[in-house]
Amino acid sequence: MPEVKVSAKLSSADREAVMQAIATIKDKLPFLVDLTTEERKSLPKLGDKSRAFVSKALEIAAQNPDFLPRSFDVDEMRRDIELFEALYPILLSLTQLQELVDDTSVAVGSEAYAAGLLVYNYAKASGKGAGLETMVDDLGRRFARKAKKVQPQAL
Repeated sequence: MPEVKVSAKLSSADREAVMQAIATIKDKLPFLVDLTTEERKSLPKLGDKSRAFVSKALEIAAQNPDFLPRSFDVDEMRRDIELFEALYPILLSLTQLQELVDDTSVAVGSEAYAAGLLVYNYAKASGKGAGLETMVDDLGRRFARKAKKVQPQAL
């Protein structure tokens, strides 16, 4: 894997501004829903292939409402389609941003962990007599393996 170097600092003011921007997004989208995993699985999905189908179905419903039951709300269908179309570019932008934040977090975490391993290895190798034994032992607990319980064999 190529080495990714991230050398940056996020000030508390910038972090707070980002958090406020996220809060503003949530405020501007008060209709957002939180689906359970089961609900997500059970819903039919509107993807790229189905968008044309739904648009054509709306046109048919709008031009021929006579065959639809009275309870069918063509205007609600139109609002759903319009909201989906309005949310789609937001979803794409947020997905890209989430991936960038996630990748950066993984890269920075990896760099921090690799640096921690170097410190541990150097301290373990040359920290004896410098009063670091307790701290090295404490760091070494990260790698301690738990002993497996041996099952007594039946005779």
